[in-house]
Amino acid sequence: MPNIGPAELLVILLVALVVFGPRKLPELGKSLGHGLREFRRSTQGLKDGLSLDAPTPAVPAAQPAPVTAAAVSAQAVSAQAVTATPAGHVTPQA
Repeated sequence: MPNIGPAELLVILLVALVVFGPRKLPELGKSLGHGLREFRRSTQGLKDGLSLDAPTPAVPAAQPAPVTAAAVSAQAVSAQAVTATPAGHVTPQA
């Protein structure tokens, strides 16, 4: 997107002057300024609120425990036992 230079800005201001007239243009500029100021205040308040609500962690997050071969084989044996059980037969839980 190209930048707006002085020539483009002058054309935009002239079109606004023709469309709105010399009496209404200062009022529109004033209301636009008030709107931008209020928007800036509200976004700054939101940023401040978010930075206060989200504290930075003092301790780095714990790493998950490594998966061992014994844990993987135990899970595989459990999965085989579950799939080998007949559909009508219920085994008691230990």
